[in-house]
Order: sequence, then structure tokens, then C-alpha cells
Amino acid sequence: MLKSFGAEFQRILIITLIVFFVGLATDNITLALLLGSLVYIAVIYHNIYKLKVWLMHEDTEPPEAKGLWGEIFDSLYHTQRRQRSQNQQLQAVVNRIQKLTSTLREGVIILDSRGHLDFWNPAAHRMLAFNSKDRGQSVINFIRHPQFVSYLEEQQYDQHIELPSPRFAAKRLQFQVTPFGNNERLIIVRDTTQLHNLEKMRQEFVANASHEMRTPLTVINGYIETLADSNVMPKWNKPLNQMLQQSNRLSVLINDLLVLSKLETTASDLNQTDIDINKLLLIIKDEATILAQDKQQTLKLECHENSQGIHILGDEKELHSALSNLVTNAIKYTQDGGEITIRLWLDKNNFYISVGDNGPGIGSRHLPHLTERFYRVDDSRNSSTGGTGLGLAIVKHVLMRHYAELKITSEVGKGSLFTCIFQLPYRD
Repeated sequence: MLKSFGAEFQRILIITLIVFFVGLATDNITLALLLGSLVYIAVIYHNIYKLKVWLMHEDTEPPEAKGLWGEIFDSLYHTQRRQRSQNQQLQAVVNRIQKLTSTLREGVIILDSRGHLDFWNPAAHRMLAFNSKDRGQSVINFIRHPQFVSYLEEQQYDQHIELPSPRFAAKRLQFQVTPFGNNERLIIVRDTTQLHNLEKMRQEFVANASHEMRTPLTVINGYIETLADSNVMPKWNKPLNQMLQQSNRLSVLINDLLVLSKLETTASDLNQTDIDINKLLLIIKDEATILAQDKQQTLKLECHENSQGIHILGDEKELHSALSNLVTNAIKYTQDGGEITIRLWLDKNNFYISVGDNGPGIGSRHLPHLTERFYRVDDSRNSSTGGTGLGLAIVKHVLMRHYAELKITSEVGKGSLFTCIFQLPYRD
């Protein structure tokens, strides 16, 4: 290209000299230079015109030209060919991705930087009825649920949300948003109707079965107690006591199932009141003191000096049950003479309630499963303490209903620590 510039400069210099000498010969240098300039400008304009015509028909060969203009045409031609090849490769990738997404059962939606529809696969079309005319419109025009709108605006995409289908009231859809590129977003939509219905059936079955079992079990319990009280044959004392023990254990299990079912199926804001956390912990400590004294254990309550006067809005009965469950468990599973400590403290954003003990501890492989229904670290340990395997599941559900979480740490031989993390009430 530099060589062409040099040749073009030489050409201009030669033309200028010729025009200059012609001007000397005709005794009119100015007119000769003007005419020469006009001729050169006409040549340039002609080449520009050829360039314009060629660019309007890119599929044709470049126009013939010499020197600098010939190299410009050739350079543009090769650049076009490279771009055309790259575009074909990109289009092949896009076609392959579109073909791949068309086979997915999940809906795939791509939003541009403004939150407008840019692409969707056939599954998304079936679920949400997008049409070709909808491209470029805001996704909120089609999914108007307030929870979805907040989900998009708050941009907290680490969790998915599940909502009723905007097309079919009986269907449930799960939405998971993933940001990418220049503020673009990928939305994966799954039909969770079957899972939702199965979960609903499970909850209804547990609730109904537990309720129906309660009455006959009460009758059986009553008769066993009557037989045990009136028994005069020593050989029947042991089987009757075992029957009564297992019957009582089954009653506790049914009650826990009913409590868990209620937590899963009822709204969390039905019985909300203002709860004084310090006062609640004092009540729980006083209630657990007798149980701890029976095992010669030390039970302490430690409240940080800045934690006085913490109040939250919630269901006091549920919170009392959950926290009491943690304290009772610590007492049950800690050896005689052990130590249990209830602590309350806070930081800038949260306040914490922990129940710690110096008992036998729990292996690390069990910790992620402790809040699962009926999970047992040791069957013999649960049998000896009368546990149902539902206590921590109930605690987890109660905390979730109060926008709190449970953190469990433990080490074998050194004890366990159960920490409830609550958000501090918002203040202007």
C-alpha cells in the first residue's frame, strides 16, 4: 500500500509538471493547473463512483483499476470475502445452537440489554405463546407476575423462582435467569407442574394420614394404659410397657408430621405478633432447666450487651417450638454433667441465636443431611432418646417462614453448634 502511495504521488508530480510546462507554453499557467486539477478530480470521482456501484452489488467482482485504486478495490474485496466466510461460520454456529435448543424440553429465552425478547426456542413458544411479531418487545409484557418483575429488577439470580403459568392456570413454571454478554440475559423455563402436583399430593397424604391415624392411636394408647395399670401378671409388665413406649413414640411422630404439614401448607403471616427475643430465650431457658438438672448439666444463657431490646415480627409459638427443640436436642444428646450454652448476639445486618454443647459431636458427612426428614445419624441413639427424625426439619421450616437460616457446625468429640441467623428489622 505504501508503494502505491508513492507511485500515486509520482503520478501527481508528473501531471503537475506537464500541466506547468503546458501553461508556460500557452502563457497561462493558472488555467492549465486548474484544468489539470479538474481532470484529476474527475478521475477520482470516477473511481469513487465505481466503488459505490460495486459496494451496492457486493457479490460481483471488483472493478478494474490501476495503482492505488486497484489496491483499494482488491483490499476491500478480500476483506469482504473474509467477513463473508466468518459470517457463514457464525451463522452455522447459530443454526446449530438453534437446532440444539429446539430439541430441549426446557424453554430457552434470550433477552437483549433492554430486557426485550431476542430469541426463544420451540419449548418457550409452547409454554409462553411467543410469536415472531413479539421479537423486540419487553418480556414483562408476557410474564406480568409481580414476583417475576421483582426477580428481573433486583437481579438476584442465584436462585430460581416458581410461578403459575401465564397461559394455563393449572400449570407451574420455574424460571432461572443467567446474565451474560453486555447486560444480556438467558432465561431457562421448566415445566414443574408434575413435581408441584406430586409435592402437593405428598403434603396432603401426610396431613390426612397423620390426622386419620391420630384417633385410632389414641384409642389404642388408652387401652394399653388401662391394661398396664390393671395388670396383675408380672410376665406381661415388660411387653405392656414396651407397647406403651412405642405407642407414645408413634403419637409423637404423628404430632410432628402434623406440625410439619401445617408449616408446609399454611401461610407464614397468619399469626404474626411482635416478639421480644430476649424474653423468649429466658422462657426457653427456664423451661429447659429442669430437664438439664436431671442430667446434672449446666445450662447457660449469654446475651451480648448490644442485643438488648431485639424485637421481630413473627409467629411466637413457632419460634418458641423451634428454638426449644434445639435446646432440648442439645440436652438429650449431651452426656450427663455436660454444658449447653444459648447465645444471642448481633452485627450490622443480622442477629444470631446459637445453641452449643460439648457433647459427642456429629461427623462432617452427616451435617448436610441433618435437616432432612427422618434422617438419622445413629439409629440406636435416636431410639434411646425417642427422637422422630423430624425435629430439625421442623426447625428449618420455621426459620424459613421467618426469613432466617440454620447453620450447623460440629466436630466429633468436641460438641455441636446450631446457629439461627435472622435479619435485623429494617429501620429508616
